[in-house]
Amino acid sequence: MTQMLLDRWMRGLALVGVLLCFGVIVLGAYVRLTDAGLGCPDWPGCYGHISPVGAEDSPTSQAQFPGRPLQAGKAWHEMIHRYAAGTLGTIIIVIAALAIAARPSPARPGQPKVVGAGFGLLLFATVIVQAVLGMLTVTLLLKPLIVTAHLIFGMTTLALLWWLWLRLQLRPRGAVHLQTVPTHGATLWSEASSTVRIAYWLSVLCVIVLAAQFFLGAWTSANYAALACPDFPTCQGAWWPHADFRHAFVLWRGVWIDYQGGVLANSARVAIHLAHRLGALTVTLTFIAVSGYVISRPSLAGARPRAYLVLAALALQLAIGISMVLGTFPLWLTTAHTAGAALLLMAMLALTAKLHIMRMLHKA
Repeated sequence: MTQMLLDRWMRGLALVGVLLCFGVIVLGAYVRLTDAGLGCPDWPGCYGHISPVGAEDSPTSQAQFPGRPLQAGKAWHEMIHRYAAGTLGTIIIVIAALAIAARPSPARPGQPKVVGAGFGLLLFATVIVQAVLGMLTVTLLLKPLIVTAHLIFGMTTLALLWWLWLRLQLRPRGAVHLQTVPTHGATLWSEASSTVRIAYWLSVLCVIVLAAQFFLGAWTSANYAALACPDFPTCQGAWWPHADFRHAFVLWRGVWIDYQGGVLANSARVAIHLAHRLGALTVTLTFIAVSGYVISRPSLAGARPRAYLVLAALALQLAIGISMVLGTFPLWLTTAHTAGAALLLMAMLALTAKLHIMRMLHKA
């Protein structure tokens, strides 16, 4: 397979993977929010069958789970999510195989490679861990730590696929698009290089801050703590209600505890919700500061549109989050909240990728 063909295949598969992974994340949120996570109490099938249809036609299979009577609607929600996740896993396996095949030929050591084999193997390892977490989510009865890790690895998979697509898109045109960086004079070039380097590491900091917020958001959902603060900007009518932080973040409470509906006291759930709100404030301030830095620097003009995109994604997510609370958590908005988080991640990674290319050009 020629390099050009490999490039085309990798770009197409990466884009399909991004779209499918985004869909899987949103489907996962919908499954969680409709309490369908245990709609099929076994894994990978549903009551021992590949679809809820087979389970409906088999009372014997249902009898193996006396405490979990079949609810066809919830079972279908769960299985559609699994089918989509399985398809995504297959695409990632193909990407990993192509990444290994794209290694530079010994006969042409200077041949540019689409992506390193290590990146493809990282993607493959991530989706394997994600599959194991999906299994444990069901078999360990929705343990908050497992559910949280499952969402974080889902976002990680999306981030890797999106980063791959961004690299493939930016690589051929980066040198053309980045001519806005001043090149006249060693002093100006050095100043621009320093600005690009600072902006790049600030964007990396934003990704880290957002990852921490993903943990808090997933922990809030896994512990059914969203309803602990039904008002905004206050919580239960107070700026700082009684909150039990001591018990709110105990990561493991035992093996055979059924967490569907949650097990924490209200004060612990309040603490989790407050932590999530403080995290949202931290993300907001950090993203605004870094985007403002990029927008205000002439030498970063090439990255300016992506900084505006970050601000737009941030505004959307804040609007969804606030509307979700004020609207008493309607299903479509709570599902959209997860979608908004994924879009915010993609926007910041798009900015980071652009700054990465600019940084590499300044090093050249």
